[in-house]
Amino acid sequence: MTEARLAVTLPEGVWIADVTTAHPETTVRVLAAMPGENVGFGLARVEEPGVDAVLEGMDAAADVTSLSVLRRGDRGALVQFETTQPLLVLSARESGIALEPPVEIHEGVATVEVTASRERLSELGEQLRAFGLGFEVEYVREGSDRERVLTDRQREVLLMAVEAGYYETPRRCSLTDLAAALGVAKSTASETLHRAEGAVIERFAAERFEETSL
Repeated sequence: MTEARLAVTLPEGVWIADVTTAHPETTVRVLAAMPGENVGFGLARVEEPGVDAVLEGMDAAADVTSLSVLRRGDRGALVQFETTQPLLVLSARESGIALEPPVEIHEGVATVEVTASRERLSELGEQLRAFGLGFEVEYVREGSDRERVLTDRQREVLLMAVEAGYYETPRRCSLTDLAAALGVAKSTASETLHRAEGAVIERFAAERFEETSL
C-alpha cells in the first residue's frame, strides 16, 4: 500500500474555502464525513480564535443546508453540518478511497491523508481535478499500515513533549506550555498527543502479543 498526504486547494465560492480564507486565524478540522444523495454530512471542530465569526459564516452560506452546534467550550465548538458541495468526500468516494480524519482546513487549503494502492491514488488525483480541486503532493511513501506508526506531525509533537519534560514525574512542562511552544490550541496538542500515544501503545501491544504467541 501507498501512503500520501495532499494539500488540496478548495475553489473560491465553496463555503469552507470562503469561510476559512476570511478567518485565517481559525482552523476547521473535519472529524468525520460521508456523502448522501446530492449532499454531504460532516462532523467538525472549529477552533478558537474566531469561532463565532466562522460559525456565522457557515450558517449564512447558501451551500450549508443544516448546521448544529453540538458542544461549545473555551477552545472552540463541535458542529454537525450538511452541505450541497461535499467536493472532497465525493472525490474520495468516486476514487474508492477513504479519507483519514481529521481533515484540517486552513485558509482554503485542506490537508488530506490517505492510504491506498497507487492506482487508486492516481484515480483520486483525477477525481480532484474533475471537481475543480487543485492539489500538491506533500509526500508519497510505500509501506503497509502495520509499518506506519506515527505521522510526521505526531512524531514531531511527541518528541517535543519528551524533550520538554512532559512525561517526567513531576512534569517540567504542562500541556498548556507544550501547546504554546507548538503554536497550536491546547485541544489540538492534546488530540495529537493522544493519537500518537495510542498508535505507539497499539504497536507495542501488537508486537508483544506476537512474541507471546510464538
